[in-house]
Amino acid sequence: MKKKIITSLLLSTITLSQGVALTVVRADDTDAKISAQDSKINDLVQQQQSAQAQVDSIQSQVDSLQAEKASLQAENDRLTEESKKLEAEISELSAKIVSRNESLQNQARSAQTNGSVTSYINTIVNSDSIVDAISRVSAMSEIVTANNRMLEQQKQDKESLTAKQVENTEAINTVIANQQTLANNEQSLNTKKAELEAAQLNLAAEKATAENEKNSLIEQKAAAEAAAREAAAREAAFKAEQEAKAQAAAASAQTNLTAQVQAATTTTVTTETPVQATTTASVTDATPAAQTVVTTTQATTAQTAAVATSSANTYPVGECTWGAKALAPWAGNYWGNGGQWAASAAAAGFRVGTTPAVGAIAVWNDGGYGHVAVVTAVESSTRIQVSESNYNGNRTIGNYRGWFNPTSGWGSLSYIYPN
Repeated sequence: MKKKIITSLLLSTITLSQGVALTVVRADDTDAKISAQDSKINDLVQQQQSAQAQVDSIQSQVDSLQAEKASLQAENDRLTEESKKLEAEISELSAKIVSRNESLQNQARSAQTNGSVTSYINTIVNSDSIVDAISRVSAMSEIVTANNRMLEQQKQDKESLTAKQVENTEAINTVIANQQTLANNEQSLNTKKAELEAAQLNLAAEKATAENEKNSLIEQKAAAEAAAREAAAREAAFKAEQEAKAQAAAASAQTNLTAQVQAATTTTVTTETPVQATTTASVTDATPAAQTVVTTTQATTAQTAAVATSSANTYPVGECTWGAKALAPWAGNYWGNGGQWAASAAAAGFRVGTTPAVGAIAVWNDGGYGHVAVVTAVESSTRIQVSESNYNGNRTIGNYRGWFNPTSGWGSLSYIYPN
């Protein structure tokens, strides 16, 4: 009996010992799994924090680019309004100067014809009395004083005109530079947005790892990264294209009027494309020598001077004004947009008329930006050739239209002739 009891106790002891051992083994195994899971979760948390930091960084860049875009656009709007105001003031001053020049020239011719000293003597001699003579001399003195005031006002207006032309040119150049910056930033913004989407999807993929949804998100992430690479490639291509255009424009400036006239005599282009950007201005009429058959000898030495360096050409590279200044270095540096050139040239003392001539600058004014080009061949007033920049998007100097009718465009047409 005791033996059975002892045997039972021993068996029970062994069974309990095995149960305790199994319990301990199972507990250790669960703790290990929990520890492993905790480690995995900690890793995921760190990865999520890193991904979130990347998202925050890219979002900050996107916000900065958007703020800069808004700021540049606001500045462009302000400068455009200032330029419009300056254009009106420049046109008004130019008209006053031209009108006053004509009055002063008439008075100068009158003085040369009649003789100022003789007029004073005749005034005194023909007076009925001393009082009458004094009165007449006083009247003539008032006229002289008025003329002096007119000359002083003419000087002040010309100085004001020059200052406004410089300010207007600086505003125009800033607007164009801002537009280029906006175009570049737009490409960078698209790239950053694509990178942001990729980073956000990467963060979502890290968060979904524990929920077994990573495969789908990884595919989206790969697609987003591919899109980001494509956006970066497009940005690089855009910048390369802009650089190529700038180089092409610079290369096209290595020409002169003689070369363009020679090219015009052999051109086979016969299109009759109307002018797309034209302009109006108050100008004086002047008729140059008749032009019929074009030869290379029609371009004078002054008209075929070497292309001005960048420091001598203040207009934005690629614009029509830049191309005209490059081919006609005698043109002013601060004449504004194309539509303002006729008025500015008249105010500067250049002849402006309606008859085309080789070497003259053609000005179209539609009330907007306008357009300018240099005449390289003339058959009649309705059939000419020109060399120009920024025609139909071509920002290099060239003959893009062959023979065409210059009067079929928009707005008024006039020509500026070299002195």
